Amino acid sequence: MKIWAHRGCSQNYPENTLTSFEKAMNVDKVTGIELDIQLTKDGELVVIHDEKVDRTTDGIGFVRDFTLRELKTLHIRTGKDEPEHIPTMREVLDLLKPKLLNGFKLNIELKNSIYQYPGMEAKIVKLVAEYGVQDSIVYSSFYPRSLLNVHDLEPGAELGVLNSWISNCLFAAKGMEKLLNIPEGTIALHPGGGGLDISPDMLEGRTVRAWFGGHLYPSKPTGGRMDFDKFTKAGVTDVFINEPEVY
Repeated sequence: MKIWAHRGCSQNYPENTLTSFEKAMNVDKVTGIELDIQLTKDGELVVIHDEKVDRTTDGIGFVRDFTLRELKTLHIRTGKDEPEHIPTMREVLDLLKPKLLNGFKLNIELKNSIYQYPGMEAKIVKLVAEYGVQDSIVYSSFYPRSLLNVHDLEPGAELGVLNSWISNCLFAAKGMEKLLNIPEGTIALHPGGGGLDISPDMLEGRTVRAWFGGHLYPSKPTGGRMDFDKFTKAGVTDVFINEPEVY
């Protein structure tokens, strides 16, 4: 089973922060990191999961209504005297580039299934190319149109289709592969870990990266352990989890 850090080491550190990513990149044998991107009011790529800043910062409102300068004034609670701030995608690539050039992977989720961010695909593809880490990137989204846009911009980009249910992932991937005239099995499936509703023989050897929400900082760890054998038998090849350091 390949293990990815979901929003970094997000059980013990604030999610989608430079600290959570720095911790994750130094966990032995972790395959990569998953993170989420959105656009600010002035068109800057920032790393945050929710469409609103309310849950993870001391601010209130939608990410898309803040300029980058305004977002940088918001504080992410760390439990220490020094707060953190919402990172830009450029800051994250500055941190991760040495690892990405040496086999580490980064899954970039384009958060555009609720609000459309025109031009976001072009911005992230261009930025990734600037850093020369194209071969280390997986692009994923709940919005298949966004993945088609990425493919148009970067035909060799690795794609993963997100959905709560693996059956929906599979049917969307098959349709996209046919539309793009690329081999079946090219597009990875990114289902919720509780939505494995089809038998593994239907997956045709595809990469299946299942995501798990679970507890996030500052919630206390439950102390439970995942049964990877169970998910392997269901056809899962990779997992996105909040506490990769435990495994």
